[in-house]
Amino acid sequence: MSKADLIFMDNCKKIITEGVWDTDREVRPRWEDGAPAHTVKMFGLTNRYDLSEEFPIMTLRKTGFKNAVDELLWIWQKKSNNVNDLNSHIWDAWADETGSIGKAYGYQLGVKHRYKEGEMDQVDRILFDLKNNPASRRIMSNIYNHSDLMDMHLYPCAYSMTFNVSGDRLNAILNQRSQDMLVANNWNVCQYAVLVHMMAQVSGLKAGTLLHVIADAHIYDRHVPLVEEMLKREPMDAPRFIMDETIDDFYKFTVDSFALENYQSHGSIGKIPVAV
Repeated sequence: MSKADLIFMDNCKKIITEGVWDTDREVRPRWEDGAPAHTVKMFGLTNRYDLSEEFPIMTLRKTGFKNAVDELLWIWQKKSNNVNDLNSHIWDAWADETGSIGKAYGYQLGVKHRYKEGEMDQVDRILFDLKNNPASRRIMSNIYNHSDLMDMHLYPCAYSMTFNVSGDRLNAILNQRSQDMLVANNWNVCQYAVLVHMMAQVSGLKAGTLLHVIADAHIYDRHVPLVEEMLKREPMDAPRFIMDETIDDFYKFTVDSFALENYQSHGSIGKIPVAV
């Protein structure tokens, strides 16, 4: 059975039974009908995924793998902050009339910085160090730029990646300030698992461990019944992850460079309301 399912189930059970509700406070998110979107949350969840063992996609319900990869490439490869460069519509609620989400996500990764080796953006700096200085303990990204927060339509949730090479394995830590467990948890896990595989392959390494650190792991009030329904389901086996092994340039990957063999999942749990 998929270990990603087991981790998700354990997280959600703890949040529902041991978490803290924010119903006594004013909250920013709203439901479509204008009602405040309250949550039950747990602080400081840390999940570990061995990418050499299996691909961490859940089977309790289907994760939109292709769209998740498309968003990852939009941010990390295209370094775009415009929804017109994205195939799905998941960012439409935060885009302005031009399609921009402001100086967020891909914009931050694409800003060039001065180093002794020359000018590079954050992605190219990571790729440079993985190939030329893999023993470095400084291989990381950070898109939570305080000087640009006022120009972001949404503050970054997944804001930092730290890469570390151990032997021939590439390991990484994904830091996330906030996580909507039902809507985004496995989506983000799959995305950054793919990113580790991409970075590893073009650097002559193998994918190792992905550590996911979540500061505020929460379930929205209207999501609790849906999560409880998922917890009744029996996990299935994880699929086999397939990546085009001929690609050695990070910028040549496309959505079609990745596939899941024998991905089976339970059916829909119904329409999931989204808080914005």
